[in-house]
Amino acid sequence: MAAVGGAHWSSRFGFLMASVGFAVGLGNIWRFPYIAGENGGAAFVLIYLACVFGIGAPILIAEILIGRRGQGSPTEAMTAVALESGRSKHWQLVGGMGLLAAYTIEIVYAVVVGWVLWYLFKAVTTGFVGFDTVSANAEFAAVLDSNLGMLWWTLVGLAITGLIIYAGVKDGIERAVTVLMPLLFLLLVGLAVYNYMAPAADAQGHGFSRALTWLFTPDFSKINFASVLAAVGQAFFSLSAAMAGMMVYGSYLPKSVSITRSVLIIVSLDTGVALLAGLVVFPVVFANGMDPAAGAGLIFKTLPVGFAQMPGGHGFSVLFFLMLAVAGITSMVGLVEAVNSWVEDRFDIPRHKSALLLVGSIAVFSVLSILSYNVMDHWTLGGKNFNDSMDYFSNQILLPVGGLLIALFAGWFMRREASQDELGSAANDYAIWYFLIRFVVPPAILFIFVMGVFA
Repeated sequence: MAAVGGAHWSSRFGFLMASVGFAVGLGNIWRFPYIAGENGGAAFVLIYLACVFGIGAPILIAEILIGRRGQGSPTEAMTAVALESGRSKHWQLVGGMGLLAAYTIEIVYAVVVGWVLWYLFKAVTTGFVGFDTVSANAEFAAVLDSNLGMLWWTLVGLAITGLIIYAGVKDGIERAVTVLMPLLFLLLVGLAVYNYMAPAADAQGHGFSRALTWLFTPDFSKINFASVLAAVGQAFFSLSAAMAGMMVYGSYLPKSVSITRSVLIIVSLDTGVALLAGLVVFPVVFANGMDPAAGAGLIFKTLPVGFAQMPGGHGFSVLFFLMLAVAGITSMVGLVEAVNSWVEDRFDIPRHKSALLLVGSIAVFSVLSILSYNVMDHWTLGGKNFNDSMDYFSNQILLPVGGLLIALFAGWFMRREASQDELGSAANDYAIWYFLIRFVVPPAILFIFVMGVFA
């Protein structure tokens, strides 16, 4: 069976950039540094690294090898590998769960990426000159009240994503990520260097050095059950595991490319981006006496105030939101491509038609997400509005259950000879992965699921 549309990556570099782009999203920019700082800094980072390599990487390897072995969309790939291993074709439902997760996440995520693009436009045109806390809060409130504005910028983000998907794997996705991801890395490094060279802002010290302390000074007194759970959850979700995208990207991967080495590079770059992002965000926060625990508000309500007060803030704000836009778009490409591959397979239609249909349907449903920030906010199910329900359904149900089933399938139901043939690793490397995917990953994910639903 051939990959979807007969497509393949033309280089390992293109595959790596697409995969890292899919994994690196807006959450890497603010969520990881904040969680690390609140949970013991370097002590948390050590636990996170153990989780990301012990849990996240094995799942990623399993997804990619199933995609490459099955050579199709997630449902087709799961079916092909299951039948090859003498198992039921109903394992295709696992691929379907990943597709559903990707689609529901994209509906909400597209709106947030729209905010980023809107703020990039604001940064270019105004640079947030004269912003203080009151005006920054008022500006973000005005964004959430403007349904037409949110819709316009959501459509802009979806149009960019759709054009990349429309152009195909090599001419669209690969060509885009081989430009966008190096640009993201350059922006991160450049902004971090800028922070390092910035003068001390107050008597409490240099913002960059305080950010280093926040992120990298180990405080083992803050390590407890909750922080370990946070590390496991962050490791699992930050790699975009069980969202079907990695399985699709794997189906485009030539046999000659090592999956194990590629995943280790992807995981390392993803973690590196998250840590480097902390050296971009938090020096500004500390240098301006802001709250590092502001969450999403850090980006849209707090940082514009910092940009307004810092030397060269106009240019810094443009580069910062450009970096966020790149992270958001590349993640959207992975989410949409996962579902697009299934639409192509299932309905046997050309890529350009499937891309238009899919992006159009996401745009329609994104209206519900937009309205949930204002006029539909009180329309709830179980105390959750539309956005909260979509987030809970995808992140708390579909992803952990899907990840658990992928691990169980790869470790216990897929023929060992098949997985060994795909990985082609040294005997010791394969033995380590096989042990982790069978005995470590399933109980860890089950733990995440139970705690997430019932805690």
